[in-house]
Amino acid sequence: MAFENLVDVDSPVHDVRSKAIKTFEAQGFPSKRDEEWKYTSLNSVLKHDYSVFPKHENAIEYNDVKKYFIHDIDTYKIVFIDGKYSSHLSQTTHDGIDVCLMSSALTKPKYKILIDNYFNKIATKDSFSSLNTAFSQEGAYIHIPKNKLAPKPIQIVHFSTGSEEALMLQPRNLIVVDENSHVQIIERHQSLTDNPVLTNSVTEIYANKRAIVDYYKIQNDNKNASLIDSTFINQKQESVASVHTFSFGGKLTRNNLNFYQNGERIDSTLKGVTIIGDKQHVDHNTLVHHIEPNCESHQDYKGIFGDNATGVFNGKVLVNKEAQKTNAFQANNNILLSDKASINTKPQLEIFADDVKCSHGCTIGQLDENAMFYMRSRGIPEKEAKALLMYAFSNNVLSSVKIPEIKQRITKIIATKLGVKIGFDL
Repeated sequence: MAFENLVDVDSPVHDVRSKAIKTFEAQGFPSKRDEEWKYTSLNSVLKHDYSVFPKHENAIEYNDVKKYFIHDIDTYKIVFIDGKYSSHLSQTTHDGIDVCLMSSALTKPKYKILIDNYFNKIATKDSFSSLNTAFSQEGAYIHIPKNKLAPKPIQIVHFSTGSEEALMLQPRNLIVVDENSHVQIIERHQSLTDNPVLTNSVTEIYANKRAIVDYYKIQNDNKNASLIDSTFINQKQESVASVHTFSFGGKLTRNNLNFYQNGERIDSTLKGVTIIGDKQHVDHNTLVHHIEPNCESHQDYKGIFGDNATGVFNGKVLVNKEAQKTNAFQANNNILLSDKASINTKPQLEIFADDVKCSHGCTIGQLDENAMFYMRSRGIPEKEAKALLMYAFSNNVLSSVKIPEIKQRITKIIATKLGVKIGFDL
């Protein structure tokens, strides 16, 4: 097969890749007949003839793409151009922590124990994850050893340049945070072309005992780029993991986010803001699996949909019989700005324990007319009044962002999406 000639057959994960391609061949791409894809059709995305292994390499100058980085703080950077590592845009390290390339981790003997213990252990065997396992050649490898604080945040950025008529990227990230350690990570996929791009990304994150993982996904791509983003997080005792997902751009975005709580006194946070229009489509599919007692999870997703945009929220909280004293909260609130916009929301609780606090709910509505009248009566123009109401609607998600520069960047993106200037900084 083609990928056999391009992926090292002597790699320790060669057998894993071979099994994965067989799994994908057996399953094929999901369709709306699959319950978890009931509201998301891939037809418009899969109609293109994608190149899986780009034949050309394009260079990018930092000044041309500076705006896509969180550039007002010092960070490590792992940057890829059309799936290839860009050394001149990156800043990696092995000084106390490992911030480097997945390809190095998969081939160098010093990483073998970690790869054997962690690679492809929590990623599900669904079709997209299997396709990624089979074809991925590159991505980020991050290891924060015991009792270490990553001295600065880490940015993982993927650019596509249009070197192919249609390109499919398969980035694979492995992040291992050992006992009592802490890391902050920012991830972005950005197309620089009008050519169709489909990114199928898989990230495995391991938060070991008392580890803290703070993860931010900024999704503000152009209208011909689509993203299937699958993230799997395995938490151990007393760990804290949070993922904030900001979805503003792209043609079709599907976020599969899965938390597995394997220990007591674990805290998991899943929050997101979606603001889309035109014919954009964003689908959040989440799972928090409470396996042991005395743990918490908090889900809060806000959506604002205009024009012919479509949103999907399918969130599941699963509480095992042994997971007593669980505290799980889930909310999905949405505003429709147009009669043609739609949202399909399905919050779910499956509880097999009897001593728990679990709640879920969803709302779908329009802007508060009384609040609009109040603001207009005090001289605020209609456009700005709408923008302020929508900003206030999403602000409780922003309030838990721990990096001020990210909060400022997201505020500016929201203002741009709403077509106004928000005259204050956070």
